[in-house]
Amino acid sequence: MSLYGDVIFPRVLDLVMGQRRLMECRRTALAAARGDMLEIGFGTGLNLACYPAGVSRLTIIDPARHLPKKVEKRIREVEFPVEHAQLDATALPFDAGRFDTVVSTWTLCTIPDVEQALAEVRRVLAPTGKFLFLEHGRSEDPRVARRQDRWNSVQKFVACGCHLNRPIDRLIDVAGLTIERLERFEMPGTPAILAAHYTGMAQRKA
Repeated sequence: MSLYGDVIFPRVLDLVMGQRRLMECRRTALAAARGDMLEIGFGTGLNLACYPAGVSRLTIIDPARHLPKKVEKRIREVEFPVEHAQLDATALPFDAGRFDTVVSTWTLCTIPDVEQALAEVRRVLAPTGKFLFLEHGRSEDPRVARRQDRWNSVQKFVACGCHLNRPIDRLIDVAGLTIERLERFEMPGTPAILAAHYTGMAQRKA
């Protein structure tokens, strides 16, 4: 166990990512969630309070188990059943086409083989299912993007594998998913190299 990676960083992240404006972004991004769902990169369970009434079941995966007591409390507070598995998103043990909705919030930045993870998202998504995403990534401003490239190695070290400069929309498209709705925005009050965000909805390409 790493004191920083397993104890200190998860507590800091839970505090930062639980800020009101970020929780509002989660609620907006997850408003279309429904049915049998999968969430990749569950973290400390902050999304649980943001899911709408249409969710019937949720499977959550994360390779780590951070703040387990807090996570268990958050799971007890929701009305739908939750199955928690300590898994890597690049090799999902689920049948093809199982899930009505797959969710990723501030997760695609950290997965080492993000292309394979998105290919797995496509595989387990039902033909009419939706992939809902809320991610930070590469800026549309070339000057900021160059700074992201320069600082990326530092960010990966400080933030336990988080990348600053991933082009989220292109990664989703290459994985065989069609983006039906995409919003690019700058998160207020955030350093420029972290401010660029992508949120939207995609489904399997025909």
